[in-house]
Amino acid sequence: MYYRFVVSALCGLLLAASAGAQVQVEKVAYKGWKNNLRIKNGDAELIVTLDVGPRIISYRLADGKNVFKEYADQLGKSGEKTWQIRGGHRLWVGPEDLTRTYSPDNGPVQHEILESAPPQIVVTQDDKTYGIRKQMNIQLAMKGSQVRVRHRLTNIGSKPTELAAWALSVMAPGGVEFIPLPPKKPHPGSAKNAKTAEDFAPNFSLAVWPYTDFGDGRWRIGSKYITLKQDAKKGPAKIGLAHTTGWVGYLNAGTLFVKRFDYRKNLLYPDRGSNFETFTNQDMLEVETLGPLTKLAPGKSVDHTETWELFADVKECQTEADIDQHVLPKVGK
Repeated sequence: MYYRFVVSALCGLLLAASAGAQVQVEKVAYKGWKNNLRIKNGDAELIVTLDVGPRIISYRLADGKNVFKEYADQLGKSGEKTWQIRGGHRLWVGPEDLTRTYSPDNGPVQHEILESAPPQIVVTQDDKTYGIRKQMNIQLAMKGSQVRVRHRLTNIGSKPTELAAWALSVMAPGGVEFIPLPPKKPHPGSAKNAKTAEDFAPNFSLAVWPYTDFGDGRWRIGSKYITLKQDAKKGPAKIGLAHTTGWVGYLNAGTLFVKRFDYRKNLLYPDRGSNFETFTNQDMLEVETLGPLTKLAPGKSVDHTETWELFADVKECQTEADIDQHVLPKVGK
């Protein structure tokens, strides 16, 4: 199959075309920023900022609303001396600290559009203070809402450094998060009934931050899922998991956001082994994934990939049976 790019002098439109399907990339203004890329295929749309970042500030179905939180007082601005959350989806350097994690990303990014099918949008910013290059490679499918986001950290400094890629999606308020638990297994009863040593081992770990209160009404730890409601009347809460089931969902006003990601067994992850974390407060809820801790030599890179998808008209889920009925078929589990 043959694909090509066509550049329009009138609107700066880049078109990747195939038989009956296309992805369009165009430069647009967005909520005060003059320079952004809109990526769309008729089913879904992304807005990637170029004046700050790297950041995906908006992700929505063609006829839907942005599923990400936007901080209105921070949109359209740049050049601040301190880090700004702004909203959307960002790339951080883990583990969390008060220095390079919160290093400002308030300046313009470099970008390129790779001629592939579908096209790949690459946005890059160098943090020269801490010697880290942050890069996102963003690819919207030819049709449907599926997005692949490859996050890359590169050591551009002169010394090795230990880090983990950390991808954070700031979700719009008012929704509920579904975190699937690993499947239950019966107790082996005795060594005679056990097939391997793993029959006696734990298959799930949970890290809890000290400001988290499981009794505050937002949490439900069930047989098959942990659910977390975003609540405008509640403050900060956070947990981390060694998450092996491969997906997490966030349902808000009938639109389901699904994030898929990997767990690499026998590798060391930050925060007591967490490859998934979630944080919420009165404004938003974050769906966060992490790569393993890596000792990165100068000039070397580490990648961490997520896949996203959106589904419309998903019914509200009050019980685990509801999640099984309305969410699992969308996830493909």
